[in-house]
Amino acid sequence: MHTLNLDGDVVALLQQLIDIESVSGNEGPLADAMETALRALPALEVTRNGDAVVARTDLGRERRVILAGHLDTVPLVAGSLPSRLEGVGDSERVVGRGSCDMKAGVAVFANMAPAIDAAIGRGDAPDVDVTWVFYDHEEVEDAKNGLGRLVRETPELLAGDFALLGEPSNAGIEGGCQGTLRIRITAHGRASHSARAWKGVNAIHGLAPVLTRLAAYEPRVVTVDGLEYHEGLNAVNITGGIATNVIPDAATVEVNLRYAPDRDDAEAVPHLLRSAGVMDAEGKPVEGYSWEITDHAHAARPGLDSGIAAEFLKAAGGRASAKYGWTDVARFATLGIPAVNFGPGDPSLAHTDEEWCPTADVHECRRVLLTWLGLVEGNVA
Repeated sequence: MHTLNLDGDVVALLQQLIDIESVSGNEGPLADAMETALRALPALEVTRNGDAVVARTDLGRERRVILAGHLDTVPLVAGSLPSRLEGVGDSERVVGRGSCDMKAGVAVFANMAPAIDAAIGRGDAPDVDVTWVFYDHEEVEDAKNGLGRLVRETPELLAGDFALLGEPSNAGIEGGCQGTLRIRITAHGRASHSARAWKGVNAIHGLAPVLTRLAAYEPRVVTVDGLEYHEGLNAVNITGGIATNVIPDAATVEVNLRYAPDRDDAEAVPHLLRSAGVMDAEGKPVEGYSWEITDHAHAARPGLDSGIAAEFLKAAGGRASAKYGWTDVARFATLGIPAVNFGPGDPSLAHTDEEWCPTADVHECRRVLLTWLGLVEGNVA
């Protein structure tokens, strides 16, 4: 049975989290340890849903904030575990799978729980209620996502006015997120022997005009709620061919659109298809092509203009940048809850073999949260 010491040193807690292996699908032992640690805090109401753990204060405050993070990681590589400390001073870092994405964020958020529990016990509670959401299956297909499951099954547990997602953001605020859409476009032809190519229609060649249009596409750069987002439309996978002496009768290209949160989600599909030249003005496939939507996750606006979000922005130094990529802040957006990404670590190190997180980022995120929630540093060991 694994254990977690939530009120100890936050970097030590990060290492404990890393050392409980939790590749997607194997979050159970870590969820068990987190549930046990949170249930030991009398001021929290704890709920388990699958391998997601939700803890809530019930102070009757007018406003509620949500601290959310996923427990799972991408698969291990040689040297991923156990965790280890490297460097000294400002160069000190924690190395190990999940250190950046996103057990550092989970460590900071979980470390707040005993501080708030102690403050409530002293009669010195924050002026907001707090919900912690630690969930499973973020690193795999959307249908398995634990936060999505909570949205569907127990949305009342996710009620709130503002949410922080502990994704790595270099200890700064990244607002909103891009939407992502993937469509598999198929060019259809007619097979024949390559020695009699005139009797066939080469489907691979049929993708040429699609690829030409994608290569010539000029993505938008747009400002949304004061943050600058760069869109992108790219071919990300291509397949085709039967044998080296056969004219192929089918070839596919998968196209990924990353779009800014001012673009309507329903508009994204026809925009991609028309940009690729495979949808006509009536919304029908151009002759010789078909398509299939393989993934669509909605965008989320920054939401930094809400009162409680503006307060957090001020506590974090008043600066924010746009989030490139999709994160679960979009799920909170669908619930009408403003949300931002705020966590230790460089997002470019997520999923890499050499994943690591600066301990300075961990301490800075912890400091910001303590300040914002009105907690005294001495409340946490």
